[in-house]
Amino acid sequence: MLATAATVSGVVLLLSLKPSSDPASAQAGGTIPQQTAAAQESAQGGTGAAAGGAFTGDVVQTQYGPVQVRITVSGSKITKAEAVQAPKGGTSDQKTALSVPKLNQAVVAKQSPQVDTVSGATYTSEGYKKSLQSAIDKANAAAPAQPSAQPSQPAGGSAGAAAKTVTGAVSQTQYGPVQVRITVSGGKITKAEAVQAPKGGTSDQKTALSVPKLNQEAVAAGSADIDSVSGATYTSEGYKKSLQSALDQAGG
Repeated sequence: MLATAATVSGVVLLLSLKPSSDPASAQAGGTIPQQTAAAQESAQGGTGAAAGGAFTGDVVQTQYGPVQVRITVSGSKITKAEAVQAPKGGTSDQKTALSVPKLNQAVVAKQSPQVDTVSGATYTSEGYKKSLQSAIDKANAAAPAQPSAQPSQPAGGSAGAAAKTVTGAVSQTQYGPVQVRITVSGGKITKAEAVQAPKGGTSDQKTALSVPKLNQEAVAAGSADIDSVSGATYTSEGYKKSLQSALDQAGG
């Protein structure tokens, strides 16, 4: 009986030690990180694709001529950007040749209209970015509704509630009226534009200088608390007043 008890105890002891030295058990433990990584990869790739195709932005008039941008979207990404219109003639040919290829590359790289202005071609760059934003808005509008929990964000757009466009009150300045229109989606400003701004004489230059910067600042800040553009104080102040009016109407 004592011998039998000793044998049973030995077997139990061996069984209790076996899992720690079992290579199959160790191998099973090593698959956990791989399964987690695969699950994460699947989750990251699980969003649906946006409507693909080419989208042409609005024509933007600059001091040196019109600028118009077309983008090609595939799988929620901008795969190509090009200027179908750009300033021509005289020094404009050189500035267009200098700036447009750089802007095209920057858009595809950043997937956003927030690209740097090309030095020496400020007006062309600002006009390009405004037309680009218009093209992106059209791409977003054409994207189908996504059934997944995390809808895709085509061409740099933001997911969230349905977009709402609101136009602020006209703000009279010393050089003319200023009126701002914003598009709000998901509680954020996704687009800002001046539907009225001072014109004529030096006002054309100041408007072209200040409005694109103010539009960008409004989107970046998400409020009317933005800096005035140096050299265009009256236009900037009128812009901010109309912007605040639009935000009030939008409930933001």
